[in-house]
Amino acid sequence: MEINWKDFEKVEMRVGTIIQVNDFPEARKPAYQLKIDFGEKIGLRKTSAQITKRYKKEELQGKQIVAVVNFPKKQIANFMSECLVLGAVGEDNDIVLLSPDAKIENGLRIG
Repeated sequence: MEINWKDFEKVEMRVGTIIQVNDFPEARKPAYQLKIDFGEKIGLRKTSAQITKRYKKEELQGKQIVAVVNFPKKQIANFMSECLVLGAVGEDNDIVLLSPDAKIENGLRIG
């Protein structure tokens, strides 16, 4: 399905740093709960991510990622997700997170 430029501009993708990682045993599929710092303007957001196959909790702490921050909140089990972390989905849902290749300011918009 093709979208136009105005549609793309509605999606607000931002860079953030993962500052907290917790197990999420209530999730139907293995996942972590993440707290992400998107800088002063956007602040802290939490989400869950099914990234346990590729990443250990210690690896994620301090990692910069890209996420969509303007979706509505979504209830996942007993947890409210406030953003969507982006990643490339490989075989068997093996997700590789999208991240900048150099450390940059939290909150910068992807365009």
